[in-house]
Amino acid sequence: MNSTHPAAVAALAAMEAVGAGDRDAWLARYAPDAVLHDPVGGSPLDPAGTGLAGRAALERFWELTVAPNDVRFDVAAVHPAGDEAAVVASVAIRFPHGAQISYDGVFVYRVGDDRRIVSVRAYWDLRRVLSALG
Repeated sequence: MNSTHPAAVAALAAMEAVGAGDRDAWLARYAPDAVLHDPVGGSPLDPAGTGLAGRAALERFWELTVAPNDVRFDVAAVHPAGDEAAVVASVAIRFPHGAQISYDGVFVYRVGDDRRIVSVRAYWDLRRVLSALG
């Protein structure tokens, strides 16, 4: 996907950093006060569903969900508008013990004036993913 739209560029770079396991490149894409809703509606890391806010929360998210696993995004479409881009993608995760899951989602990235990500709203079915994990 080739786009020069700031939110699309930031979104795709963040997804690429996840696939490469590059924590520093991923964190560099985010504003210091960014809020991550992954997924929207709450999760074990965000029971209240208010989002994970700030650098420390993003670092914790990375360490618990990305670092131990092989996470890949297969982007189907990017829809930029205003200061946001909605990315339609499949996510494939391979866990250290060999189990694998995949799911589809829509990931809405918003950037600030400095082109860093200020929010992510990830829409995917947490219950289905958790049930697949057993």
